[in-house]
Amino acid sequence: MPSASTGAPTTVGALSSPSPEPTPPRLAPGVPGYRRMSLALFAAGVAAFALLYSTQALLPAVSGEFGVTASAASWTVSAATGALALCVLPLSALSERFGRVRLMTVSLVVATALGLLVPFAPGPEWLVALRAVQGAALAGIPASAMAYLAEEVRPKALIAAIGLFVAGNSIGGMSGRIVTGWVAQLWGWRAALAAVGLMAVVCTVAFRLLLPKARHFTPGPLNAGALARTVRGHLSDPLLMRLYGIGALFMTVFGAVYTVIGYRLAGDPFGLPQGVVGSVFLVYLVGTVSSAAAGRLVGRLGRRGALYLAVGTTAAGLLLSLADSLTAVLSGLVLITAGFFAGHAVASSSVSRTATTGRAQASALYQSAYYLGSSAGGTLGAVAFHSGGWAGTVLLGLLAVLGVVSITLYGSYAARVRERRPLLSAAAVRH
Repeated sequence: MPSASTGAPTTVGALSSPSPEPTPPRLAPGVPGYRRMSLALFAAGVAAFALLYSTQALLPAVSGEFGVTASAASWTVSAATGALALCVLPLSALSERFGRVRLMTVSLVVATALGLLVPFAPGPEWLVALRAVQGAALAGIPASAMAYLAEEVRPKALIAAIGLFVAGNSIGGMSGRIVTGWVAQLWGWRAALAAVGLMAVVCTVAFRLLLPKARHFTPGPLNAGALARTVRGHLSDPLLMRLYGIGALFMTVFGAVYTVIGYRLAGDPFGLPQGVVGSVFLVYLVGTVSSAAAGRLVGRLGRRGALYLAVGTTAAGLLLSLADSLTAVLSGLVLITAGFFAGHAVASSSVSRTATTGRAQASALYQSAYYLGSSAGGTLGAVAFHSGGWAGTVLLGLLAVLGVVSITLYGSYAARVRERRPLLSAAAVRH
C-alpha cells in the first residue's frame, strides 16, 4: 500500500540550520588573488606617485616660464603633498564606511582627471591651486591601501606586501620624472604633465581590473565621536607617535633633496639638460629594491636595527653628494634613496602591526605625518638652497636624520625601561 503520508520526505539535514560559510583565507604568496592584488596596488602606487610629484623634475622649467624663484616653484609640489596630508584622515573615515576599494577607485579617477587639466594652468597661482586639489584627491590611496593590506593579507606576508606597494610608489616617482624630463626637453613642461596624466589613465584602468574585492572588510557607520576617540588613542600611543615622527623626518630629507636636485644638476658646475636631469631619477630603482627587501632586513636586524641601517645609509648619501663630482652626486642619491625607502617601509609596516584597532586611522595619521614631512621638506629644502646652496639643503637633511636617530634611541631606552619594571617590582616585593 502506498504510504499514508502524502507530504514530501524530510531529512534531518533539511531541518538543521545552514552551516556558516567558511571565512575566506587571507592573501599570501601562493594563495589565489595575491598576485593580482600585488599588481593592482603596484599600479595604484605608480599612478599616485607619478601624479603627486609630476612637477618636481620640471621646477627649473616652471621657474623659467613664470619668472618665479625655486621657493615659489616648489609650492607646485608642496601644495599637493600638504593637501594630501590634511585629507588623509577624513578620507580614511570614509573608507571605513564605503570600503577601501571604492575609495581608492574614486581617488584615482578624480586625480587622473585633474592630471589631464593641470597642463592647461594659465599661471603659477592656477597651477598651485590645481595641484592642491589633485593632492587632496590622491589622499584616498594612502588612506585606504595600508588598511586594505592589513585586512586582506596574512600578518607574516604584510611587510612584503607593503614593500611591493611602496615599490610601486618608487617606480611611479621614477617613471613620472623620467617621462616629464625628456618630454619637457622636446615639447615643453606642459606636454610633459599631459604625458603623466595619460600614464595615470592606463594605471587606473589596470588597478580597477586587477584588484580582488575585499573579503575581510566590514563597513561601519560614520561616527565623528568614535573617530575622535580612535585618533586620540593613536596619538597617545608612544610607539605610534615615534613611528609618525620617523616617517615625517625621513620624508623631510627626501622631499628636500628631490625638490632641489634639478636646480643643482642644471646649474654650475654640471649644466645638464632637462632630459638628462629627469633620467637621474632612475636611482628610484634602488628604492624599489630596498623597500621590497625591508621585510628581510627586519627579520635579520630587528626593526630598530633596520632603521639604524637606513639612517646611516641616508646620512652617508647626503655627505657624499656635497662633492662637485657628478659621480659622487649620483652615488649620494643612490644611498639617500635606498635609505629612505627602506626606512619608510619599516616604519609604515610597523604602524599597521602596532595598531590593533582603527588601523585605517593609524595608517592615515602616519601618512599625514609622512606627507607633511614631504611638504615641509620641499619648501624648506628650496629655501635652504636659495640661502646656502646645496650645502644648505644637505644640512637640513642631516638635521632631519639626526632627529630619526634621536627618536630611535629613545625608543630603545623606553623599551629597556619597560622590560626592567617587572623585575624591579618583583625585587621590591621580595624585599
